[in-house]
Amino acid sequence: MEAISKNFFLYLSNNKVLDRLAKRFGTRFGADKIVGGETFSQAIPLIKQLNHDGLQVTVDHLGEFVESEAESRKRSQECIETIQAIAHHQLNSEVSLKLTSLGLDISKEIVMENMERILQEAERHDITVTIDMEDSTRCGATIEIYKALKEKYRNLGTVIQAYLHRSHEDVEELHAYDPYLRLVKGAYKESGKVAFVDKPEVDANLKRLIKKNLLNGHYTAIASHDDAIIKFTKELVKEHGISKDHFEFQMLYGMRNQTQYDLLKEGYTVRVYMPYGDDWYGYFMRRLAERPANIAFAIKGIFSK
Repeated sequence: MEAISKNFFLYLSNNKVLDRLAKRFGTRFGADKIVGGETFSQAIPLIKQLNHDGLQVTVDHLGEFVESEAESRKRSQECIETIQAIAHHQLNSEVSLKLTSLGLDISKEIVMENMERILQEAERHDITVTIDMEDSTRCGATIEIYKALKEKYRNLGTVIQAYLHRSHEDVEELHAYDPYLRLVKGAYKESGKVAFVDKPEVDANLKRLIKKNLLNGHYTAIASHDDAIIKFTKELVKEHGISKDHFEFQMLYGMRNQTQYDLLKEGYTVRVYMPYGDDWYGYFMRRLAERPANIAFAIKGIFSK
C-alpha cells in the first residue's frame, strides 16, 4: 500500500494542470506547514526564529523546468536578491537552487552564465550555494557543471542521491574537488535500470556514501529523517574520531522538529532546508510520496480555517 501511495504522489508531482491550480490557490492545502512562504520576505521571520534557536538554514526558491532564457535570468536575479537579503538581515543561511530553474534544459551556456552571476554575489557575502540534484536524466550534466564551477568558487556544494546506481562512482570522482556534499536518499520516480528500488538497498548505499565522503575528509551534510541513518552517522564519527564541525545533519522545514532540537542539544550542527515560493506543488507532492504521515499536513490544511 505504501508503494502505491508513493507512486501515486510522484505521478501527481508531474501534473502541470494541478501545478497551475496550486499556484492559483496558494499554499493553504497543508503546504504552508513545510514551505516558508510564497516570498522570501515571508520566510525571513521564520529563519530568524530558527537561527535564534540555534538552527542553521538553507533556503530554496521553488521552481524548475524553466523553458525560456528570459525566465531563467529572472530566476537567477531572484536568487541574487535572496543572497543580498540574507546578508542584509544577517541570517545564518545558505542557498540551494536547481539548475533547471536557471536554464539547464535550454543550454549549458545560459545556466553557466546564470550560475556565475549568482556565485559571484555569494562570494562577495561569503554565502554557500548548494546545487540541488534533480532526476537521473540531469544528474550527469549537474555533476559536470558542479566540477567546472568548483574549480573557481570555494563556497559551492551539490547533492548526491543514494538511490542512483552511479552515486558511488560520483562520490569517488568528486574526491579530487574537495566537495561539500549533501547526501540524500532521493525523491524522484526512477527506473530500476538506474536506481535501487528497494528501501533496504537505498539505505545501505546511503550509509556507504556517508562513510566514504567523511573518511575522504570532506565536509558532509547528512540529509535524512531516518533514525537508523542518524544513529549510523553518530557511531561512524565516534569510531573514526571525526569532529562535529566536519559534518552536519539536515532536515526539512516543518518535519521532525523535536529530532532537530534533540540533535542540537547533543552538540551537532543542524541545518533546516526551507523552500519558499509559489511554485510549491511539485516539492509538496514529493514530500507526500516520501512519507505517508505527511498527508496529515494536507488534510489539516484543507479543513482548517
